[in-house]
Amino acid sequence: MTLKRTVVSSVTKALAAAGNYAADDVLSESASAGTAWEFTEAVQRPGGTGTIVRAVALLETTALTPGITLFLYSATPTSAVNDNAANTAVLHADAANYLGRITFPAMADLGTGDSEAVAANTVASSNMPFTFVAGASTTSIFGIAVTRDGITGEAATEELIIKLTIVQD
Repeated sequence: MTLKRTVVSSVTKALAAAGNYAADDVLSESASAGTAWEFTEAVQRPGGTGTIVRAVALLETTALTPGITLFLYSATPTSAVNDNAANTAVLHADAANYLGRITFPAMADLGTGDSEAVAANTVASSNMPFTFVAGASTTSIFGIAVTRDGITGEAATEELIIKLTIVQD
């Protein structure tokens, strides 16, 4: 019998930010070689289950306060992952691996050099808590982060951090 435990899986990406973002653009580290967000050790064993009970997004600036949607998958998605590309998630080709999405509210300026958004079961329409099953051969889950709002005034290499608090079954 495996005991439940709580972990935090965190991913940090220095956004390419090659130009202004339109609403529904992908947020990633490269405009030509972007990758999915991989949340490692999301479950205790390949094919395991977990529940995301809290998600935090931190953006390395106080000037930008977009809402963000995080599409989650049990395997690396084939949807667009390049920074500033128009979002294509969820592609029909990814449907078998699609777990669902977490909707972050608009970020709040913390006045400390960062903006923050928190999705939790106390936040309306965040889709939390979020129960999932990982892929049969991995302990990771994968994501595509998308801005829901146009963003201007961004700077290349500003970091976006997404942290998922997961109760592993």
